[in-house]
Amino acid sequence: MNDELEVLIGNATTAFAAAGTPSDLENAKAQFLGKSGRITELMKGMASLSVDEKKSRGAAINKAKQAIEAALNGRRQALADEELAKQLKQEALDVTLPGRERGNGGLHPVSLTLERIEGIFGSMGFDVAEGPEIESDWFNFTALNTPADHPARSMHDTFYVEGGSAEAPNLLRTHTSPMQIRHAVQHVKRYKSVIEAGESMPEIRVIAPGRTYRVDSDATHSPMFHQCEGLWIGENISFKDLKFVFTDFCRTFFESDDLVLRFRPSYFPFTEPSAEIDIQFQAGPLAGKWLEVAGSGQVHPNVVRNMGLDPERYIGFAFGMGPDRLTMLRYGVNDLRLFFDGDVRFLSQFN
Repeated sequence: MNDELEVLIGNATTAFAAAGTPSDLENAKAQFLGKSGRITELMKGMASLSVDEKKSRGAAINKAKQAIEAALNGRRQALADEELAKQLKQEALDVTLPGRERGNGGLHPVSLTLERIEGIFGSMGFDVAEGPEIESDWFNFTALNTPADHPARSMHDTFYVEGGSAEAPNLLRTHTSPMQIRHAVQHVKRYKSVIEAGESMPEIRVIAPGRTYRVDSDATHSPMFHQCEGLWIGENISFKDLKFVFTDFCRTFFESDDLVLRFRPSYFPFTEPSAEIDIQFQAGPLAGKWLEVAGSGQVHPNVVRNMGLDPERYIGFAFGMGPDRLTMLRYGVNDLRLFFDGDVRFLSQFN
């Protein structure tokens, strides 16, 4: 290899070493190995040489080209190593830090309340009924003795949905009371032969927890909220039984034997007589205040008929309460919307 090629290799090596970035290196490569580079020019200059000179000259140029390519690849690797070292330094991990533990999930406070309600009434022999959230007008209103001119049937109070007909529209249920009718109708069908024979039908004892919907939203109301309805139908179930059952439930739920209940006369189309149920704590921040927690009453004879039963023989009581409100009272929360905002910092307090 002559001195000219040695100088060319040295110049290429120096140019590659001076390249500080991959783009700079590619520019330097073009000067020596590109289509218009020095090696290409040397190859084109061999055209006037003899055959023997072409062999010796070609071999020398190829050897120089290989040396330049080796220098190029070496610099490429060096730049890649430098970039990797820089990245590792920037993204370095302190292995002495404690590990990050995976957090444990938990039930929503309203779900905890629903489980508690189901457990308490389950111990009293109540079944749990679940059903559709999109209801027919008949189950939601008509079967529950709610007249056509009742405010709850207004579109300002109820979410109506597609389906059904003008006479029998579909809607998002405004309470879980329809499940009382659905459960009772199935119960009556199951014991139809017993009833027709004049024998005593097993009592209907059921609660129906679930989501309900109304056009309402503020600190104590939500368009979607939870309800739990209860129903006990038999041949000798009185208002006295209602007072005993609900008093026992409230004292168990709030773990307070000093809890006082008040049954205040009211009106509901599906019960007669009807009563609002208020509670009063004897200690704590709410001591001395009456707080409404449920509506209740003896099941209206028309509702009993819609269940397929004779109201002259079968009687019972029903109640409806808001698990969301019970959750607020149990945990001291004053804004219902906090339960549905999805803020993990708030919800994690209950688990």
